[in-house]
Amino acid sequence: MESYIKTLIVDDELYSRDELKFLLQSYPNIQIIGEAESGESAIMKAIQLQPDVVFLDVEMPRMSGIEAAKALNELKKPPLVVFATAYPQFAVEAFRYDAIDYLLKPFDENQLKETVERIERKLGMTVQSQDQGGGKPTGKLAVESEGEIFYLDPSEILYIFRDDKVTKIIAKSGEYEMKTPLKDLESRLSMYDFFRIHKGYLVNLKYITKLTPWFNGAYQLKIEGRKELLSVSRNYVKALRKKLEI
Repeated sequence: MESYIKTLIVDDELYSRDELKFLLQSYPNIQIIGEAESGESAIMKAIQLQPDVVFLDVEMPRMSGIEAAKALNELKKPPLVVFATAYPQFAVEAFRYDAIDYLLKPFDENQLKETVERIERKLGMTVQSQDQGGGKPTGKLAVESEGEIFYLDPSEILYIFRDDKVTKIIAKSGEYEMKTPLKDLESRLSMYDFFRIHKGYLVNLKYITKLTPWFNGAYQLKIEGRKELLSVSRNYVKALRKKLEI
């Protein structure tokens, strides 16, 4: 089973697509593989990209979200459908097409969290350790270097970043390299306190000591025991602050 949920976002309004993308970035299991701005485009992209779930607006020109959902259900491998709309009156009709949920705009973050959890359960992605008494897993990350295998405790990793075709791990015990893609590591470390601060960086939240405004809404952050400052994309700042602050 794949470790992430391939997600397609469909809405004729760019702002609504951007808002939903921003909110979904907080969930390491979610991988946004595409966007569409019409029902017709949604069907074509679903055929091409084979998403696991489609977040689908209802009110769109030409082909409505309801009509698109009907067509998606007829595909050989139909995706799960989450309707995302400003209009509550379509809910009854939407569930006739086996919608897994119905989100109202403006999006409520708690409701979105419940939706993502429902998707995970539907796809069989509920984390096993949560069902076995909770707590964080005890496994270690295996990193091979110069013929030796080092086992790193994830809680000792400060941050991880992608440099060309190499993933570099900065830990308390030293610096390591591996070829595993950052997205795969993000999924494997999802039970720990890691957060993506932009496309190429994962940071252990417990070691962040300071956030400093930079430019164009971006920030720089300070990591405990390190001299370098890491850049935080403005698209991630709001979610990062929510994670960090009591």
